[in-house]
Amino acid sequence: MKLLLDTNVFLEAVFNQPQAFNARLLLNNARNELFISDFSLHSVGVQLLRRRGASRWRRFLNDLIVPNRVHVMALPQLDLFRVADVAQQYQPDFDDAYQYVTAEHYQLTLVSFDHDFDRTPRGRRTPQAINLIK
Repeated sequence: MKLLLDTNVFLEAVFNQPQAFNARLLLNNARNELFISDFSLHSVGVQLLRRRGASRWRRFLNDLIVPNRVHVMALPQLDLFRVADVAQQYQPDFDDAYQYVTAEHYQLTLVSFDHDFDRTPRGRRTPQAINLIK
C-alpha cells in the first residue's frame, strides 16, 4: 500500500509520545511504500531543531530520507490553488489541506492521528489500522 504519513506520525515516533509504538511499527514495516510531503519534512525539521535536536534531525534524515525508506513528495505549483479550495471547503489548517492535496494528487492513502481528515471524502487511516492489515 502507498501511504502518505502525516507529520504527527513522525513526531509521535521521534518524541516517544503515547502512540510511538504504532508509529514506529508502521515506519519499520517493509510491506508498505512510505511517503512524506516536503511540507511535513520541513515541519519535522522545525520541531527537532526547535528542541535543540540537530543530531536527531541528522539521524531522521539518515535513517528514513537518505536511504529512500520514505520518499519525499512535493506538490506541483498549480496544485497549491487546490490547497486553498480544500481549506475553504473542509476547514482544515493549511498543513492539513496541503497533506490532503498531496495524497489526492499522488493517489496515496493518508495516514494520520489527526481527526480533521475525517471530515473529508478521502478520510484518513490511523497507523494502528494500517498495522492490522495483513
